[in-house]
Order: sequence, then C-alpha cells, then structure tokens
Amino acid sequence: MEFGMSLRDEALKALEMGECKNIYHILGMHTLYEERGMGLKITVYSPTARTITAVHMGDPTKRYALQPKGEKGIFEGIIKRRKNKFLYQLKCEDDQGNSWTYTDPYQFDELFSKKDFDLFNQGADYEVYNKLGANFRQIKGVEGVVFAVWAPHAKRVSVVGEFNNWDGRRHPMGYIEGTGVWALFIPDMKELDVYKYEIKTQKNILLYKADPYARYSQIRPNTASVIYNPNNYKWKDKNWLEKRKNKQYYKEPVSIYELHIGSWKRHADGAFYTYREVADHLVVYVEEMGYTHIELMGITEHPFDGSWGYQVTGYFAPTSRYGTPDDFRYLVDTMHKHHIGVILDWVPAHFPKDAFALEKFDGEPLYEYIDEKKAHHPQWGTLIFDYSKPQVQAFLIANALLWLTQYHIDGLRVDAVASMLYLDYGREGDYIANKYGGRENLDAVAFLKNLNQAAYSQVPGIMMIAEESTSWAGVSHPVEAGGLGFGFKWNMGWMNDFLSYMKLDPYFRKHHHKKITFSLMYAFSENFIQVLSHDEVVHGKSSMIYKMPGNEWQKFANLRVAYGYMFMHPGKKMLFMGNEFAQTKEWNEDGELDWGLMAYKPHACIKEYVKDLNVLYRKNKCLWEIGNGYENFEWIDCDNKDQSIVSFIRKGPAAKDRLIAVINFTPVTWQNYRIGVPDKAVYTEILNSDSQCYGGTGVINDKVRAEDTPWHDKAYSIEISIPPLGICVFTIERFLK
Repeated sequence: MEFGMSLRDEALKALEMGECKNIYHILGMHTLYEERGMGLKITVYSPTARTITAVHMGDPTKRYALQPKGEKGIFEGIIKRRKNKFLYQLKCEDDQGNSWTYTDPYQFDELFSKKDFDLFNQGADYEVYNKLGANFRQIKGVEGVVFAVWAPHAKRVSVVGEFNNWDGRRHPMGYIEGTGVWALFIPDMKELDVYKYEIKTQKNILLYKADPYARYSQIRPNTASVIYNPNNYKWKDKNWLEKRKNKQYYKEPVSIYELHIGSWKRHADGAFYTYREVADHLVVYVEEMGYTHIELMGITEHPFDGSWGYQVTGYFAPTSRYGTPDDFRYLVDTMHKHHIGVILDWVPAHFPKDAFALEKFDGEPLYEYIDEKKAHHPQWGTLIFDYSKPQVQAFLIANALLWLTQYHIDGLRVDAVASMLYLDYGREGDYIANKYGGRENLDAVAFLKNLNQAAYSQVPGIMMIAEESTSWAGVSHPVEAGGLGFGFKWNMGWMNDFLSYMKLDPYFRKHHHKKITFSLMYAFSENFIQVLSHDEVVHGKSSMIYKMPGNEWQKFANLRVAYGYMFMHPGKKMLFMGNEFAQTKEWNEDGELDWGLMAYKPHACIKEYVKDLNVLYRKNKCLWEIGNGYENFEWIDCDNKDQSIVSFIRKGPAAKDRLIAVINFTPVTWQNYRIGVPDKAVYTEILNSDSQCYGGTGVINDKVRAEDTPWHDKAYSIEISIPPLGICVFTIERFLK
C-alpha cells in the first residue's frame, strides 16, 4: 500500500482513542517518497513498549531502531534509499526490562477485498466460516491466523487474549469498507490459544465477545473462544458417505435413539464421559438394540447445563464439556463405521442473552431484531434471530452445512420451528403483524425454505427434520410444491393424543377411542416421525412407565402395548434414552440414567422387547416402504371402542409382506376373537407383547389358519387369542388354495 505523507494528527488521535478503522493506512510498512529519494517507513503502536527495534526476517543482522513519536505509544522508523519491502519482526522492551518479540501483523494488509463478502452480504455465502472466525492461513510464507468478524456498528474491534495480555490496544483490526467486516492476520498464533473480540461501541462502551464463528470454546464457566484447526482429523467413514449420497430415508427404516451425552452414562465420580469414551460404549449399545440412528441433544456450545444445549452461544463449536472437536468427530466416525447415522439437534429459533455472546454483538441489535417487541421471546427469555438480514441467514445456513459437511452429520432436527413460523407465538395476541396483516413470519418462512434447499442440494442423502407442533401445511413437502422443504416432521399431534389415551384407566378408554385412531386421518399428510422424546419425561410429566395406569404388572403391560402400537403405526420412530428399559425417574441432566434397574426382570424384559421391536421394524418393508401412504395401511377394525381393540394391516410391496396387528388396550383376555383378513393363508404370530420372555402372562398364538368366513368386510377371517393389554402381530407363512 502506497503511503507518501506523514501521519496526520487526526489519524494519530483516532488510533490513540481506539477508533481508527483504516488501521492499515497507518501501521505497518509503507513506501515513503521524499525529494532526496525513496524510502520505507515502519509505524508501530505499542503503548507498553519503551524501545522497539525492527529486525529483518530474511537477514537478522539488519536491525532498525524505531523512535517514539510523542508519548502515546507510537513508534516510527525510516529506512532511507530502500524501495523493496521486506518482512520483519519487532523486538520490544518495556520500562521494567521485560522484552518480547513478535511478527508485526500490520505488514500483512491484503487479507480480503469487499468482493470477498458480497455473497455474505447477500445471504448466499454458505462457506463464510472459511473467512469469518479464526482460520489458519499462510501469508507471504508466514504461518498465522486470520481473524475476521462481522460488526458493522463498532467503532473499533480488537483481538485480545493471553497472547497480548487481553490488551485491546495491541491488536486492533482493520475495517473492510462496505462489508461490515473487521479483519487481522496475527502471525505465530497456535492451536488452542484463547481469544475474544474487544469491541468499542458507538457509545464508547467496551464489550468482550466470543467469536460467533469459533470452532472451539473454553469449558464453562469460562467463555473465551479457542483457536482450532478443523483439518487435522483423518476420517474413516468414506464408504458410509458414499452410500449416504443415495439414501432415500422415506423408503428406509429409521429408528432413532435420542440421548443427552452428559446424562446417558457417567463415571463413578460423576464426571462426564468424553466424546471418545461415550462413542466406544454407545456404539455397542445402539448396535445391540437395533436402532438405525442416534439423535444428540446439546452438542453446540452452551454455557448452562440446565438448558440442555437449547440456548446456544457457540453455533460452530461442539461443546467442550466432553472434549475437542476432533473427539466429537471420532464419535460420529465410530457410529458410521458401525452403520449408525447421527442426527444433531440444531437451534436456529432463538439464542440466549449472555453478554459474551450474540446479544447486541457490536453494541446494537445485530443478530436479533431491532424492534424490541419482535426481538424477545416472551416464554423463554431469549432473543429471536432477525431472518430478514442476509448476513443472519448466511450465518445460520452456513452453520447447518458445516455440521453436515465438516462433521459428517447425517441429519439436523430443527428445534422449535413453530416459534419461528408464527409472529404471535407465545405472545397472546400482542404481536406485530406481517405486511399482509397476518401472523406468519414471512422472513422465517423464506429462511427455512432456503435452508432446506441448500442442505438437500449440497449434501444429498441427509435428513432435515422439523420439530413443528402446529397444523402448518406442507412442512415436509418440497419447496417447489409450496412446502417448507423439510424431509420429516415430528408427529406431535399423535404423541399428545396417544399419551393422553395411555394415561387413562383402561375402563375409561372406550370413551376416548378416537384418540387412538384419529392420527390415521392425517398420518400421510406429512413425512412423520413418531416421537417419544425427552420433553415427555421432564418437568413433572413423569417417566414413561409412571404415565401408565394400574399396578406394576399393568404399568409394564401398558408400556409394552404402547411401544408396540408406536412401532406398528405409520411413520419413522424415535425413543428417548431410558424409555427403552422403563426408567422410573424423570430425566435429569445432572446425573446418569438409572442403569441399576437392569438388574430387575421387568426392566430387563422391556429392554429386550424394544430390541425385538427394532428387529421387527427393520426386517419388514411394510413398516417403512412409502408409496402414496394409504397403500401401506388398511384398517381391519377401528370402531371396537367397547373392547378398546384395534386391528389393521400394514402392506408391503407384495402380499406376502403384509403384517396383521391386533391391539388390546384393556386388561381383559379375549379368546376366540375373530378378525377379518385379506388372504386365505396360514398366519404365524411373530410378536406378542404378552410373551413370558417380555414379562407377560403367556397368552400367545401359534399358527392360525384362515377360514372361508367373511368378517370385517374381508373374504376370510381367523380366530385368535388376544392377550390383556397386549399387541400381537401376524405374518403370512404360506398361502392356501
């Protein structure tokens, strides 16, 4: 950069006051033109130094003493009759005799241009994390880290850390005009160095902010960002990724084990398992149980354990509670090597008000809405992203894609979608309507469509899953068909009806029969996942086993029939950890699951039952092949409310693939119960929740031969024994003539 004049007083004043945006115009090495010839000028700002010497990096014998200019920390040195710039280091000493040497960052002044951030400012740079944040880079043969941060309202931004004694005067960043971005290359920074951004606001207040794009963070309660190289890990899941490209999860079994790493298992002293430790234990358990995927809560960095990871302060960083980013990669890699997919909870709906994070990041609302009425989430005490800002969209979509590409995550479960879609969510009518007078958040709708289109186009074979609890139409329909573009939606309606039904005393269930059948009215309107998640076993809702009525035997029988109905019902499956062995306590993030229950037969039996349900589900295409939906399901009898019995057919690609399910929601045994069947065949019972191996009474069926007796509008029928609070599932062994 050419610089042919003395430092002006106003530039010096701005520098000393910490308000100089064009820092590269002043500091560093510049060409100096004089009447008697060309020279070089080195200008350094080091408020704590008494003496500074510039040392030629190519020839350390060449040293140039810099002279203080005034008493404000400005040092200058003129090298006459030199026109070729060279790289140099600065050797400094203070009044106490302390000395230090560093490579001057301000001699590296061509980091970015305005064009580099055009796509970011249009909301379309989905790899912006390679520019913003702290990224290792070599410039002019010098290794270091480029820091870049979006802070358009700031007067000044500095990088601070242990490397400069947290002194914001030492490393002010340069502003890239027209971008809102500040950047600085600092040589010789090392992996695991900690840092923050010191931001001087328009009100002259100093803020100390973690890097929104940081790849790693300090362990809570510390909040600084940590430099991390994301390119060191050697993945071993190439085969998995190649196969993933062709995945069509609509036509494949998906059975998800939802878990919270910090409370799945712990060491005897209460310490967390690390990512690597949990990987080695979890993969064995999940593989044994037959799940196809795990879904991880609370992986993105968050300061408060009690938020379960849903109040995120570090969107680009796996939480340091359990280890490093590469340790987390090991967990994902391990799952993939054993053919288990990994889904991540992802929270683009809101963020917390922690002062060190995104809240009023540069002194003004930046990531949140400017309007206070729109910015605050009234129920959760958090802030809502301003989806109308292109830079916020780029931040979030780039983050989603980073998890899918850099961490090989197989799907994102997007939290709290309903709160994003509706402007009046949680506001009891007190809201700002959209431009059409409606309550839909048009900016959020556009964002979700952009998100899903980007995810599916750039990372084929993944899943985008919406936790959406309303009747918004087309959540899992393609964008081009008018939908939001998600691949799947949590079936919250089924879950609420189902649990309210199961909580009833069986005597009263006949009065609420529609709660168990109504879901089939809309079962194929979306690509649903049937979920029994963490939200259903906390905050006084009780554990799954204690939602069930009756004595101990009846509770376990109720739970078995509940899980059986869930697995036979259309839709993919998800169970929260502990549900599979009937955890008796509500889930608490502050301790591990009660694995000691496995010593008791009822709990060990129901674990085996869930394992067998997974085997049954994965083995039978009729439970997961999807055509137009209803071609895979047919009621046999949905109206027997007096006996609280339902029966239906799950249909596969061929007649031999059919399964017949009969479910009894009362503690009464029914002998010689006749149901209609579509085929004249010998039927074999392949699952009975009342089997003694599951803790039942043993009311089971063997082979059942269809008779030429029409029943339930079917040409044939069979007589079976229906166990109390039980489900029995039949398959065709052979057809009869």
